[in-house]
Amino acid sequence: MAADSVNDIAAEKIEQLGDVESGKNELVPTVEYTEAEERALIRKQDLTILPLSASIYFLCYLDRSNIGNARILNSSTHNDMQTETHATQYQFNIALMIFLVAYALFEVPSNILLKKLRPSRWIAFLMFSWGAITIGLGGVRTFSAMAGVRFLLGAFEAGLFPGLVYYLTFWYKNDERSVRVAFILASATLAGAFGGAIAYGIGHMNGAQGLSAWRWLFIIEGVPSCISAFFVYFFLPDYPEEHLKGKEREIALARLHLEGSKSHHRSMTWADAQATLTDWRLYGHYLIYFGVSVPFSSLSLFTPSITAGLGYSDLRAQLMTVPPYAVAYVTQIFVSWSADHFNARGLHSAAFALIGAAGFMASALLPPDAYLHRYGCLILASAGAFACIPPMLGWLTSNVYSTASVGLAVALNVSFGAGMGQIPGVWIYKSDESKLGFPTGHWTNCGMLLFVAVGAVGLRIMYGYKNRKLLRESAGQDVRLFRL
Repeated sequence: MAADSVNDIAAEKIEQLGDVESGKNELVPTVEYTEAEERALIRKQDLTILPLSASIYFLCYLDRSNIGNARILNSSTHNDMQTETHATQYQFNIALMIFLVAYALFEVPSNILLKKLRPSRWIAFLMFSWGAITIGLGGVRTFSAMAGVRFLLGAFEAGLFPGLVYYLTFWYKNDERSVRVAFILASATLAGAFGGAIAYGIGHMNGAQGLSAWRWLFIIEGVPSCISAFFVYFFLPDYPEEHLKGKEREIALARLHLEGSKSHHRSMTWADAQATLTDWRLYGHYLIYFGVSVPFSSLSLFTPSITAGLGYSDLRAQLMTVPPYAVAYVTQIFVSWSADHFNARGLHSAAFALIGAAGFMASALLPPDAYLHRYGCLILASAGAFACIPPMLGWLTSNVYSTASVGLAVALNVSFGAGMGQIPGVWIYKSDESKLGFPTGHWTNCGMLLFVAVGAVGLRIMYGYKNRKLLRESAGQDVRLFRL
């Protein structure tokens, strides 16, 4: 049977299934509604949830990655963070890595607490905490203080992104999530663009009130997170069955009966955890997410350093980080929409991983002084690397079916991938290779993205095989097929 036929049948069959989380089928709500009513509901949800969620992640990413800007801000006058904290290159990288260790450790418990304590309360608490810690970074004077504060920052930021991905499963169907995950994740690339522009502006405050500009950077960027936490607490809706009323509530419950997570479903038990931990196909998702996290991490932390190695100096280097992130933002949104529309998340991830790999490979092969060409390659590499991430996350959540399991699966994916996977990214761009064009960093990212492309295609082939087998063995019975 052709893959396209399997896709079509999968889309039809999955709508006919009961929810099997509790071991027995629930009755499908008998609510009649038109496509126009459903579209109106989705638009309302989008306007309520997505701007706030994207703003939260925008501030989170800004507070996480601004250390890359602070590292070289006003370095020409020796007022940069690395110089003033008396940290060596090795020590500064250790501080970057410690954040990721905490990030990996606290992903899973944070996602468990999100459902137990309600999304609005838990996310607001995390947001206020990391904002206060970011402000505290503006006061560090030694390497040990910087490392300790960065560990705390990682602990409190750890739960946000997997929490938001999990949160979307309460509101949207499988084929609606990738583009919305992309909208949230793309706010990180937007933060990267704004981060460079903000650092450029704040760089001119060097010495104001006796503080170096990098200290002002942390203070100014931490305050909005603390203030925004109160908006999240009061205005982020927790679950559709509680937030919506009347016909809208009935439509939402009917739409999500088969595919969405539910607030009333039990919290995760040991049996749920064991089933998720031993579902070996999920480790394919974790591995490819590990692969893409290396370029994600290295670009997040070292884009200012990379642009500084392309003939741009000091504040100018901060400003030149904007175009790569701006292009990546637009690319992410388009790719994620296309992946959901064509039910081809694996192939989209693979294709754009190849594009990113080509950008990094060209950067490594070009002469070190080919600044303009290498800058173009940086834009291509960033667009490809960032664009293949949202379809991966949509792919994972669409192939995990119970409320109890999806939170753990997403947390494991981001913990293993974004936590452990980002650690190598801290080390691959070496300052002593700046005049050589950072070949180690570019070749490493190229290799990891090629690994992602091969892994995504392999996982797609496996799911296609499993679907054909399920259809042959079902003999006309309803079966739950894997999303592709």
